[in-house]
Amino acid sequence: MQFTVTNTSDLGRRIEVEIPNTRVAGEVDRRLRDLSRTANIRGFRKGKVPLQVIKQQYGQQVRGDAVNELIRQSYTDAVAKENLRPVGGPTIEPIQIEAGSDLKFAALFEVLPEFTVGAVEGYDIKRSVAGITETDIDAMLESMRKQQVKYVPVERPSISGDRVTVDFLGRLDGVAFAGGEGKDMQVVIGSGRAVADFETALIGVTAGESKSAPVKFPDTYGSPDLAGKTTEFDLTVKAVEEEFLPPIDDAFAVAFGLPEGGVAALRTEVRASMEREAAEAARARLRTQVFDTLARENPVQVPRALLDQQVQQMQIETMQRMGLQDASQIPSRELYAEPARRRVMLGLLIGELVRREGLKADRQTIIQRLDELVGAYPNADEMRRAYLQDQNAMRQIETGVLEDQVVDWVLGRARVTDLPVSFAELTGFGRPASDQA
Repeated sequence: MQFTVTNTSDLGRRIEVEIPNTRVAGEVDRRLRDLSRTANIRGFRKGKVPLQVIKQQYGQQVRGDAVNELIRQSYTDAVAKENLRPVGGPTIEPIQIEAGSDLKFAALFEVLPEFTVGAVEGYDIKRSVAGITETDIDAMLESMRKQQVKYVPVERPSISGDRVTVDFLGRLDGVAFAGGEGKDMQVVIGSGRAVADFETALIGVTAGESKSAPVKFPDTYGSPDLAGKTTEFDLTVKAVEEEFLPPIDDAFAVAFGLPEGGVAALRTEVRASMEREAAEAARARLRTQVFDTLARENPVQVPRALLDQQVQQMQIETMQRMGLQDASQIPSRELYAEPARRRVMLGLLIGELVRREGLKADRQTIIQRLDELVGAYPNADEMRRAYLQDQNAMRQIETGVLEDQVVDWVLGRARVTDLPVSFAELTGFGRPASDQA
């Protein structure tokens, strides 16, 4: 076998291979003889079929199989001799494959980039540290009160914060439109969950009142038929209720699973929960900071094949998260290009550190991480068995453990300084979900 290797790009390679016809013919002949000992052909006893008959009936198929195997084997040998690290399988371009001639083909593929991870001792890492104050606990308890909100009927006109139950019928240019009719819809005025003009129209209404009001839909509204349009809504008010928040007392503590100890025990439990949340958020920040620094200080060229694979994976994740079935609804791949590039780059950097430093994910740590993962499910034992039987799922857990080891390895060598922050700043507590990173 003879071969030559040329660079088609920084990471692209082309191997041209030539295999003498004598080797091809020998491999075909060997396969035909093996087949003659097992083939069942009418008119001949098993193992007694003449080789010429085997050639006539199976020759083309056998030669095709032999050529494919020789291509696979010679490509693998050439890659090993050149110490290349291919990314994925090659694209094979036949050059000369006719019977009676030397076999010639080209294999096109990408290789993993050659790089080293530089010293991390100069990295400046800020570790966020948040102490839990009594004011923080008060704010958390107030949030918990709002989780227990109840609504009680009132006879006064509605104000912001009230819940209004309403029947409605919307018209555009005097014609009812799809989705514009509903009964017993509950709207909390000022919550922003309904179109702004719709909520405004409910201010000052009383139970039993009927009215009509103009409602303009925002320009960014999901339905193009209504976006930016002004409609007319007929409203029939069924009820007006104001919110009632329970007092923070012993009964309130019982409602949150603390039958003994009252408010004092509840505050202790809340503090412990907030400390765990703060620790998790601080760890997440550290993790992101370490990975960002690794990527910034060690730029690595990303193979196109790995980038395409990661983009596709992120598109699949988006479909699953949004419950989409139609692939045409997925945003274009350009939106995923940079996040995918970062994922691939970090994967290469982390993999190199794991290899170079001999980091390993021991079985005990993996199982501990699995138990933490399934512990939040009501059917934890069933989920645990499902994970253990899913190699891909267990591989993801192992990857997470190795990533944490890389983070700890970097933190053990970098310059790490504490950065005092508030609980709200660290966790995003109190901010709308859409504002949280």
